Amino acid sequence: MAKIPDLPKEERPRERLARLGASSISDAELLAIFLRVGVKGTSAIELGRELLKKHGSLTELGGMSVKELSLEHGLGPAKAAQLLAAFELGARCANEKMRRAPMNSADAIYDIVAPRLAHERKEHVILILLDKKLRGIRTIELSKGTADAVLCEPRDVLHHVIINQCPAFVLVHNHPSGDPSPSQADHRLTRRMAEAAQIMSLRFVDHLIVGRPTKERASAYYSFASEGKI
Repeated sequence: MAKIPDLPKEERPRERLARLGASSISDAELLAIFLRVGVKGTSAIELGRELLKKHGSLTELGGMSVKELSLEHGLGPAKAAQLLAAFELGARCANEKMRRAPMNSADAIYDIVAPRLAHERKEHVILILLDKKLRGIRTIELSKGTADAVLCEPRDVLHHVIINQCPAFVLVHNHPSGDPSPSQADHRLTRRMAEAAQIMSLRFVDHLIVGRPTKERASAYYSFASEGKI
């Protein structure tokens, strides 16, 4: 495959990004811009494609450690660390966005939390405290569990909501399997949380389960509020 400098200038990833914007180029091309150069016999774009083909998505890459990434063809410890730093920057940008955008829909909540949770290999329970306009005030990680189990109780959630004097909150957790379908335990927790919030006159906006979309499963999340369960 031709090296990037051998491509017509208008077809090079960096030039296309500058001309058309970042959203106009593919995931492989974004990785190519990050990698800058390929290795003997393989261009940076092809390296990006190989990484995506092997691991399935940027989300999966974001869940890897520096040690794991450094073993990938064309990376090494330095580029592996830089790549994870890029993923972390995306997650922190999402946190800043949370403080500005109202979380008034499942889509809005997912857009903000997915960069942080979609790639995780263990279950995380995240509490997002909201103001009266449903804008994020603070994010609290309540627990970090195993690949298929996590502990959280309504009292753990309401303690933080009350201490911080917040009128509303969102509960979010991820399913490492990628399937956002709720378990019976998820249903029980949501029901108990809704009952406790009502008693305390607090607004339980949503309980969102973050997964990953596939060809067979278009939805990347499950929203208890959208399903009428809150």
